[in-house]
Amino acid sequence: MSSFGIPDLDPSLEADLALGMQGVEELLREHIKGDYPLVEETSRHLVAAGGKRLRPLLTLISSHFGDSTRKEIIPAAVVCELTHLATLYHDDVMDEAPLRRGVESANNRWGNTIAILTGDYLFSKASDLLADLGPEAVRLQARTFERLVIGQIMETQGPQNGEDPLAHYMRVVGDKTGSLIATSARFGGLLSGAPREITETLTKFGEQIGIAFQLADDVIDIASESNQSGKTPGTDLREGVPTLVTLNVMASGKSEDADLQRLLSAPIHDEETVQQVLRALRTHDGLSQAREQLSQVAKQARAALGPLPVNPATGALFSLCDAVIDRSA
Repeated sequence: MSSFGIPDLDPSLEADLALGMQGVEELLREHIKGDYPLVEETSRHLVAAGGKRLRPLLTLISSHFGDSTRKEIIPAAVVCELTHLATLYHDDVMDEAPLRRGVESANNRWGNTIAILTGDYLFSKASDLLADLGPEAVRLQARTFERLVIGQIMETQGPQNGEDPLAHYMRVVGDKTGSLIATSARFGGLLSGAPREITETLTKFGEQIGIAFQLADDVIDIASESNQSGKTPGTDLREGVPTLVTLNVMASGKSEDADLQRLLSAPIHDEETVQQVLRALRTHDGLSQAREQLSQVAKQARAALGPLPVNPATGALFSLCDAVIDRSA
């Protein structure tokens, strides 16, 4: 297993990615510096907490379908991570989350107003980098941001009358998670000068693997007994946020699920009840069904890679599909 969590990674590609990620980390930390100490402290909070850095990694891998040495690649990768971090600050306020990436959330530490403004600050820093990447990159980011906002609004609003809750949820995941991961892959192809058809293929793959990552987190939030996803297990239950597993349970027509469905229909504030529901969900068909649904999305991501040439970068993307499945097992 490579240091990036991707199995069977070509050694030469891994060395290039390690060098590129070093550049990403340096620019990420340097770019958030400002003249106001509190803003720098709050911005640095989640940057320093780490994370999978999936989005910049995908930008770097995708750049290997063109000229991966172009100077625009690292800034584009940082734009994707800054955008992601900014959404986390806003998400934590909306969800009233106490933890993020294993550390105290910014809203819990500094309050909602500071957390929201820190997210805004990171969006502005991403825009500053984008200005040097050209109008196509700026337009791509604007359309991605539009999808991120629409996805959040759709999640907040919930499914409308007669709308299938699971279909609604998958659309939310596509907008809230798939869109930025698709853009991360697209930036790599676009700014490395890869052929347009390859860039389109990378974009489709990014959308599917992004959805798969969120579905994997849904499974982990129930199945894991550790903070594997960067959140405390059962966080979504405490917040009353629908996920793939709970939606499967809510769609069950079994009479014996009535009590569980009643508990899942609202946030669960009692910790003993949270643990009770977690135990029930870990043995419920809804969890195994979610794992199968995740497997199907990962298969779609693999299928999307079909038109790509046989090379180490393509191999890394195939292995990434396997890694998504493995992390939720």
